[in-house]
Amino acid sequence: MNLVERRKLWFGISLVAILPGILFMIWHMATVGTPLPLAIDYTGGTQWEMRFDQVVAPTDLRQIFVDAGFPDTTAFSVDEDQRTIQLKLKSIDPDQKDSITTAVSERFGTFDERSYRSIGPTIGAEVSRAALLAVIAASALILVYIAFAFREVPHPFRFGTAAILALIHDVFVTISFLAIMNLVAGWEIDALFLTAALTVIGFSVNDTIVIFDRIRENLRRFRSESYSTVTNRSLIETMQRSIATQVTAMLILVALIIFGGATLRVFMSTLLVGLISGTYSSIFNAAPVVAAWEERSLFGKPESQTNTSGQIVHA
Repeated sequence: MNLVERRKLWFGISLVAILPGILFMIWHMATVGTPLPLAIDYTGGTQWEMRFDQVVAPTDLRQIFVDAGFPDTTAFSVDEDQRTIQLKLKSIDPDQKDSITTAVSERFGTFDERSYRSIGPTIGAEVSRAALLAVIAASALILVYIAFAFREVPHPFRFGTAAILALIHDVFVTISFLAIMNLVAGWEIDALFLTAALTVIGFSVNDTIVIFDRIRENLRRFRSESYSTVTNRSLIETMQRSIATQVTAMLILVALIIFGGATLRVFMSTLLVGLISGTYSSIFNAAPVVAAWEERSLFGKPESQTNTSGQIVHA
């Protein structure tokens, strides 16, 4: 399997995967004023706490709000007997509240309204800006660390740059997924999306470093081979481990998506797509980017290329 020489195909697939997210951000910024659809964690809304005479599943109660036109509603129990449920949703007017109250009473019986109040955004512009700065700082530290760890190989900063490009790719893939689901099912970005994005970044970098470490080892062992050959060898040697490690995590996420309820579905689905993207980018983006950079050939094998010992190898 000559994976590295087919990098034009892998880069094209990545472009197709991230393009919907970029176009959606441009469109949403032009029409709504924000690059992404924000949930009440960012925009503020209503907090409503209900106490029932019987046990009520939060997912069943949430469905009433979804049917009323509030798909971003979150619901969870706040006591041990599971009879008190707190809901967070976008701001509603008195008529909507009366209509929902009637629907809830018809389904679950009368309830005690423990609290009903407007809430401010728990994650405002300041926190979002701090998170962005944290990602930038982490990316810079990752670049420096990888460059130091791979200082024995030629051009170590290229390894760090490729790792950063891979994690940026994964973030944009998750945004593309969210954009599609927003148009299909009305999904929005909440506090858990930020957690999912940061988790995806961690998984992506971890898997990429494993592949880079094998490239470093093989560069010393196979000095007579071209850079693409060494990189391809390293990918094949580590691919089974990379895929097996990620699949075990993905199976758990699939189970949580199926059985974890609607409240966690957006978070788990985003995390699943991010892990799939992280596995793909580590194998088909990060390592081929390094090889393309070293050989000065972005989309394929040049007519002649230099091997790791400095000799010229003709294609």
